[in-house]
Amino acid sequence: MRTALVIGTGLIGTSAALALAQRGVAVHLTDHDPEQARTAAALGAGTDEAPEGPVDLAIVAAPPAHVAATLADAMRRGLARGYLDVASVKGGPRRELEELGLDLSSYIGTHPMSGREKSGPLAATGDLFEGRPWVLTPTRDTDTEVLNLALELVSHCRAVPVVMDADAHDRAVALVSHMPHLVSSLVAARLQHAEESAVRLCGQGIRDVTRIAASDPRMWIDILSANPGPVADLLADVSADLDETVQALRSLQASDEAKRREGVTGIEDVLRRGNAGQIRVPGKHGSAPRSYEVVAVLIDDQPGQLARIFADAGAAGVNIEDIRIEHATGQQAGLVQLMVEPKAAVVLTGALRERGWAIRQ
Repeated sequence: MRTALVIGTGLIGTSAALALAQRGVAVHLTDHDPEQARTAAALGAGTDEAPEGPVDLAIVAAPPAHVAATLADAMRRGLARGYLDVASVKGGPRRELEELGLDLSSYIGTHPMSGREKSGPLAATGDLFEGRPWVLTPTRDTDTEVLNLALELVSHCRAVPVVMDADAHDRAVALVSHMPHLVSSLVAARLQHAEESAVRLCGQGIRDVTRIAASDPRMWIDILSANPGPVADLLADVSADLDETVQALRSLQASDEAKRREGVTGIEDVLRRGNAGQIRVPGKHGSAPRSYEVVAVLIDDQPGQLARIFADAGAAGVNIEDIRIEHATGQQAGLVQLMVEPKAAVVLTGALRERGWAIRQ
């Protein structure tokens, strides 16, 4: 691939353009808001000047509701040899294109499974997709050259290609992305009018659950409008589980011992099912999940503290597998949770204590 046209210079489009430009591809940028395209160009994502002729690949990074119309316009104008979109829903746009009677041999639907809570070109980064799955949904009609161009894009972005059926993809993202976002928003909504004294007690648990609720509502309305059925089906199942959980909690309040035991059984069931589902979430690099030991270190909120911990862990020959930081309320301090292989926990604990770190048991 020598040339590309990115149509839509938001977070995803600009991030893909940055990755391509960094690898020597001549990238042209266009957007319904010319100022946004100019911003992306200023960031080094390419040029906002129109290409002189057809490019190798046109990448449509428009909201799902506008993908089909944008693709149809680009294909009718002959802007590229191959076309793809990066929308988070795949079945609907393809069916719309089929209804328009277009030859879809030059098109492939794709979806990079990556993003951020922030949107727009200023939030973009050339490594946004690195190591992340990038779904490709070819059909029997997809031209081999177009599939290869899509694979080249994924390679330039250092993502991991995953081939799926379009409708299977939509059901999957409803489960792992769209439904969780709504659940996160529902939990976060409970905080809107909560007493300040309660909100100040927020810890890492509520931060984890509500993090993705900070995303742009307008963007999510577009996404959910394109995939409402599968999401609604999943939320109906969650609603049924919630009803049963509420009943179990009410039973725990009963004076009757048998009723309380029913409540315990109900709560235990949902917690155990949660355990069983959580362990299926892939671990590092998409591998099977692994159990790590946690070494908790108290730190001051000062520059260089994390760098020192990592350096001391490296000097001890210990690899940090994962990390979480829990900030202390009302204090300039926090708790750094270092996840390491079980056999390395004792080594790291001893090494950090020798170097003056306060370890929380």
